[in-house]
Amino acid sequence: MLRQFSIVLFVGVMAGAGVAQTPISSQPIPSTPPATVRPARTPPPVRDPHTPGYVAAKELPDGTLPSANVDGNFILGSTHNAAPEMEVQQGVPRGTVYEFTMNSTDSKIYPGIAREANTFGTADPNDPTRMVVTTSHPAAYIRHVGVYVPQQYVPGTVAPFLVGADGIDHGLFTVLDNLIAQHRVPVMIAISIGNGGGDAQGSERGLEYDTMSGLYAEFVEKEVLPLVEKQYNVKLTHDPDGRATMGASSGGSCAMAMAWYHPELYHRVLTRSGTFVNQQWPHNDQTPHGAWEFPEHLIPNSPAKPLRIWMEVGDRDNFNPNALHDEMHDWVVANERMAKALADKGYHYQFVFARNAGHTDRDVRAQILPEALEYIWQGYPISAATK
Repeated sequence: MLRQFSIVLFVGVMAGAGVAQTPISSQPIPSTPPATVRPARTPPPVRDPHTPGYVAAKELPDGTLPSANVDGNFILGSTHNAAPEMEVQQGVPRGTVYEFTMNSTDSKIYPGIAREANTFGTADPNDPTRMVVTTSHPAAYIRHVGVYVPQQYVPGTVAPFLVGADGIDHGLFTVLDNLIAQHRVPVMIAISIGNGGGDAQGSERGLEYDTMSGLYAEFVEKEVLPLVEKQYNVKLTHDPDGRATMGASSGGSCAMAMAWYHPELYHRVLTRSGTFVNQQWPHNDQTPHGAWEFPEHLIPNSPAKPLRIWMEVGDRDNFNPNALHDEMHDWVVANERMAKALADKGYHYQFVFARNAGHTDRDVRAQILPEALEYIWQGYPISAATK
């Protein structure tokens, strides 16, 4: 049974396809060392954006942002005040948010795995760049999906859309309400898909987000989007220029993989603290270093693809948070390498290094999300659609 509320929405994935709806507002393992408890994380060091080897970047006055229509590398100051677009504004049309669930038992692509609680993995004694996980097993899950339909959308018309990771994001929906009303982004549908649970190697979330392939994009295309169209009387564009992906941490590397492996589906990517590190599991000989392969081999060795990319990382972002001390687990270095690789190939991209910021920093997000969304939609027609 459907209930409807007037409020903004964004798409996040969680799993399966046996649909329970409620519209509402607002990874063969090498020989195995024993499983271990996930190591405690020590606070990451503060990195200097002017470190030798980092990309040259423009230092912005504290509290200011780069323009949404310029490419390049930028350094944010230490003050992160929320943008006004993060708040509900009086008189601004508010979108409708729907939610439904998907059962893993109904998914042909992701039937579900989980890593046993309080266990992690160990470094392969024969290859310190590989994680051995012995406690992952089949497991069911329920995925929650949110669908945001702006008030300006005309039912049955073809619309651009944004797919986001890690669940329903009402803050995003509010931002979209405001940006759409200001004609700064197109009238778009947002689909926010929750992950299948857990984190990193051996988990369902890790399998979905850290795997270097187009499988997750295929899951969205085959198992999620048809449900959205059928249930909510929307039509989603097949034009890749009108499709965007978005995510943070592993959700960010997943957003990049969706567009990289399927540029016929997606041209626009937004990532925050992207996990462009060696976190793929199970091991894949074609991409042995996981998402670290993006700046290491894939981007430098491939013709440029028609992608527009926005990225952010914090000066206190993640640093060697697990057992693989392989020099491929520094999130700042990973994102700096991404920026250099993209620049060398002539991509349209904007990279933001934020001072006084941690991993997927909430204050930075509140400061810069409107500008980031406006940047990735540059060049797409923005109509003042009305109902």
